[in-house]
Amino acid sequence: MSKLAAQATRDLRQIILDALGRAVAEKALPMEPAPDFTIETPADPSHGDFATNVAMVSAKAFHMAPRKIAEALSPYFEFSGTYFEKFEIAGPGFINFFLSPRFYAAVLQDIEALQDGYGRSDFGKGKKINVEFVSANPTGPMHMGNARGGALGDCLAAVLDAAGYQVSREFYINDAGNQIDKFALSLDIRYQQIFKGEEAVPMPEDCYQGADILERAQEFADLYGDSCLEKSQEERQKALVDFALPKNIAKMQSDLKKYRIEYDTWFHESVLHNDGEIQDTLKILTEKGMTYELDGALWYKATDFGAEKDEVLVRKNGNPTYFAADIAYHRNKFQRGFDRCIDIWGADHHGHVARMKGAMNAVGLDGSKLDVVLMQLVKLVRNGEIVRMSKRTGKAIQLADLLDEVPVDAARFLFNMREANSQMEFDLDLAVQQDAQNPVYYVQYAHARICSILKALEKDGVVKRACSEEELLLLVQPEELSLIRHLATYTGEVVSAAKDYDPARITRYVIDLANLFHKFYNACRVKGSEEALQAARLYLCTATRTVLENGLALFKVTAPESM
Repeated sequence: MSKLAAQATRDLRQIILDALGRAVAEKALPMEPAPDFTIETPADPSHGDFATNVAMVSAKAFHMAPRKIAEALSPYFEFSGTYFEKFEIAGPGFINFFLSPRFYAAVLQDIEALQDGYGRSDFGKGKKINVEFVSANPTGPMHMGNARGGALGDCLAAVLDAAGYQVSREFYINDAGNQIDKFALSLDIRYQQIFKGEEAVPMPEDCYQGADILERAQEFADLYGDSCLEKSQEERQKALVDFALPKNIAKMQSDLKKYRIEYDTWFHESVLHNDGEIQDTLKILTEKGMTYELDGALWYKATDFGAEKDEVLVRKNGNPTYFAADIAYHRNKFQRGFDRCIDIWGADHHGHVARMKGAMNAVGLDGSKLDVVLMQLVKLVRNGEIVRMSKRTGKAIQLADLLDEVPVDAARFLFNMREANSQMEFDLDLAVQQDAQNPVYYVQYAHARICSILKALEKDGVVKRACSEEELLLLVQPEELSLIRHLATYTGEVVSAAKDYDPARITRYVIDLANLFHKFYNACRVKGSEEALQAARLYLCTATRTVLENGLALFKVTAPESM
């Protein structure tokens, strides 16, 4: 709902409470405390703009039939000073309330006044939220899971920002630990193979086998030749990692920027090792009695916090595990002053959620302030068939391959069509279609259509002007009112998307908005109407354009003026 709609909701709650108070005072209802009631927006506009179950939930307390309670309340509803004009009792005792036309006029004036600020609110009260997403392993290219996670995380951050939170986007670079050791060994073997042959230096099965490893080794060899063969294994591998890792990170940053994702923080895991934060974290856990030693390793008592098994923190060789680094990292986040931290993880990490929340409690923080959004897998589809290989490279499809094939607008929009916990199929054919079957095209076309209407009218000397309340009250057709009613809900949808960590709500919202606009346009002539009505309808068109732009902006999807 808009701020106006939110105010209307608050007003209605007070109207109901006042009616209850007066009905009890005048003995129309017994003196009993009424239970909490809800105020909802009916799906069917004929059932009012708002509906309450106050009579239904009060039946037990008042020992009366709900409809009798509703009838008893009826004389005491006072609407003066509000946007409400009437009510009706429906069915067994639901009470439906109807807004006056003045409300709809005020919504349009609100959009006109706020422009790109329409939809923003102070719901979050400026609380600091960290959203960490993608955080792909820098030892290889980003995949389809990263494509979905990138769109989801970036759009969630935008929704939270619009809802009044102070948001920081963060990427965690795993540049330390076992994966880097494996990266170093894999590069080293490929480098040696260039000069000695694959038979002389076989590649172990547990090393990284991707073509990207060979490409980086070849780039290194092209630059340094065989000069590093004489160095010690440790020196050679360090040189290879120092050469290859920054290139991989730069490639990730470049691909993500092409995907319109820019982070506030790129956090390196190596900082946790070099600054002693992992050791500090292990010390805290040990001092609190949360660790024990077994078989030469240091273990965390994860089962004390509801986990199925305990976890290794430090291996026999003295190296901290990924889990130890992860605890230290999340401790670091909260120490930076965030009120809440949100992680976007693949659904295969579901077992790690409780462990990490428990670990935050174990180090003296509040694990309930860590939220994890679990994201299901993506299947790529072309011609109704699952696609696993890139047409261009013949290899597994990477984020970069997807962006070469599919418009960024389509990728960002379509990846947010469904909730994170839903498996999804990404239709490569649909993503490039330029017709109404493609949801992002459909929404963008609605925006372009409005722009074309405005341009056509301008050629005839008709431009949008300010409208009085009386002129806006001329918008009485069902298609006009349905459109305005939907415009009024935008701010509420943003808040709900923020509360639920579900930016897909905004995707659905703008699709519905485009649909309602097309219905309005087909039913109500803008050009050629009586001048005052024409002006009001033009005002409605520009309000719709503004909200479409604001919704698409949350996804960093363009709003074209022509298509």
